[in-house]
Amino acid sequence: MENSSWLLTLMIFAPAAGLVLVTLFAASRKALGLSGSAMDSVARVVALAATGAVLALALVLWARFDPGGGIQLVHHAAWIPTFGIEYFVGVDGISISMVLLTALITFVACVASMPWWGRVDEHHFSRRRVPAYMGLLLLLETGMMGVFCALDFFLFYVFWELMLLPMYFLIGIWGGPRKEYAAIKFFLYTLAGSVLMLIALIALYYSSGPATLVDGTRSAHTFNLLEMARSGYTSVAPFTVLGHRIAFDRIMWVFLFIGFAIKIPMFPFHTWLPDAHVEAPTPISVILAGILLKMGPYGILRVNFTLLPEATEWAAYAMAVFGTINIVYAAFVCMAQKDLKKLIAYSSVSHMGFVLLGMAAFTPQGISGAVLQMWNHGIISPMLFLIAGVIYDRAHHREIAGFGGLAHRMPEYAGVTGIAFMASLGLPGLAGFISEALCFLGAFPVYRALVMVSVLAVIVTAGYYLWAMQRMFLGPLNARYSATPDMGWRERLTLYPLLVITIVMGFYPAPILDLINPGLFELIKGFM
Repeated sequence: MENSSWLLTLMIFAPAAGLVLVTLFAASRKALGLSGSAMDSVARVVALAATGAVLALALVLWARFDPGGGIQLVHHAAWIPTFGIEYFVGVDGISISMVLLTALITFVACVASMPWWGRVDEHHFSRRRVPAYMGLLLLLETGMMGVFCALDFFLFYVFWELMLLPMYFLIGIWGGPRKEYAAIKFFLYTLAGSVLMLIALIALYYSSGPATLVDGTRSAHTFNLLEMARSGYTSVAPFTVLGHRIAFDRIMWVFLFIGFAIKIPMFPFHTWLPDAHVEAPTPISVILAGILLKMGPYGILRVNFTLLPEATEWAAYAMAVFGTINIVYAAFVCMAQKDLKKLIAYSSVSHMGFVLLGMAAFTPQGISGAVLQMWNHGIISPMLFLIAGVIYDRAHHREIAGFGGLAHRMPEYAGVTGIAFMASLGLPGLAGFISEALCFLGAFPVYRALVMVSVLAVIVTAGYYLWAMQRMFLGPLNARYSATPDMGWRERLTLYPLLVITIVMGFYPAPILDLINPGLFELIKGFM
C-alpha cells in the first residue's frame, strides 16, 4: 500500500470545485453581464462537466485497480495530528464497485436535471434556483464519494454528515407538495442514526491503542480504520447496565448498526424512504435509490465487520431476520400501492433485504451476492425512477390505475418499463436475478427457514410488477392519453445506458464480481 495517488482525491473534490465555480459565477453574475437564463446555463454546464470528469476518472480507476492488491490508490496525509485524525483515502474490493456506481449515477442524475427534462424541469426551477440546485448536487457527490473512499473513521463521519444537508435542501426546496414534511423526516431519521454513530466513534477511538501517524508522530489513539481493526475491542471492559454486564463491542456494534440500518433502510426504520422518494424530484430520487441506500450496507461491511468481527458473528442471525422481514413485508406493502413512485420506493426496501441476508451468511456466495445486489439495485432502481419521471412529465400524476393501454401509444416506453420491471423482480437473463440467486445460495446452508420464507416474496414481487404492467399498458387505450408522445432522445440518453448494463450484467456479471471478490473473501475469512 503506497501513498502515491491523487486520483481519489481528485474524484472526491472535483464536484466541490464545480460548486465553488458555480458560486463564483453566481456571485459575479451582474459584473459579468449574465442574464438569469444565461447563469442557469452556466451552472448546468459546470455541473455536467464536473460530474462527467468524475465519471472519466472512475474509468481510469477501474483500469488501474488490481483486484488482488488490497487497498490501493491511497492518499494519506496528516490532518489534525494532535488527535490522531488523518486524511486517509483508498479503495479495495469492498468499496471499488460503489465508487464506480456513484460516478455513473450522479452523472445520469445531472443529465436528468438538464432543461430538456420538460415540464418537470420548468416546475421545479421556475424561481431561478438552478445554480443552487446544481451546487447542492455537486456537494452531495463529494460527500458520497468521500464516504466510499475514507479509511479514517473521523473522515468517514465528516463525509457521512456532509451528505445530509444537500439532500435535505434538494428535497425540501425542489420537491413535491409535501416536500417540507419529507425533508424533515429524512433529516431527523438520518440525524438520529448519526448521533448513535458519533457515540460509537468516540468510544472506539478512546478504546483504541497508540498508533504512528503518517507524519511520523505518535498518537495515543487513532481513527485509522486499519489500525483500529488490528487493535480489537473484545478485551475492553464491559458496560454494567441495571446490574447486567454487557460486552463493550456488542453495544458499539448495535449503535453503529442502527445508524447504518436507517440508511438501508431496514424495518422498522424504513418509513422515511417512501415519503422522500415521492416528494423528491426525479434526479434526486435517482441518487437516493442508486447510491444513498447503499451507504448503510457499505458502512456495516467497512466498520462493523472489520472493527467488531466477534460482535458481528453474535448479531448475524438477527441481521438475517431483519433482512427477511424487509424482503417479505415490503413486497406485500408494494401490492397495496397506488402511486407508481411509492411502489418503486417500497420495492427498494424489499430488495435491500437481500443485501442483509447475504451479508449475514458469511459465505463467499452470500457476501458476493450482497455487494453485487448493491450494484445491481443501484442500476435498476434509478432506471425505475427515471421511468416514473417520464410518465409524470406527460400525465402530471403517477396513479397506476389512472393509465391504461399506454402500450398502444407508447410502445418504446412500455418495452423499457417491462425490461426494468423484469430486472427488478429477478427474471433470469437480467441483472437482478444473478445477485438475488447468489444471496439465496449463500444464505441457504446457514438460514434455511429464512431463505424459504424469503423465496416466497419473489412470487409477490412478480405479482405487483405484473399487475402494475397490466393496469398501465394493457387493455384499451385511455382516451386522455391518445396524443401522449413516446420517449424522446433525451430520455433515451439517461435510460438506455442503464438498460444496457442491466442486460449485460444479467449474462456476464464477471466485471463486477472479479473486482470485488478478492477483497470480500479476505474480509469474511475469519468468519468461515
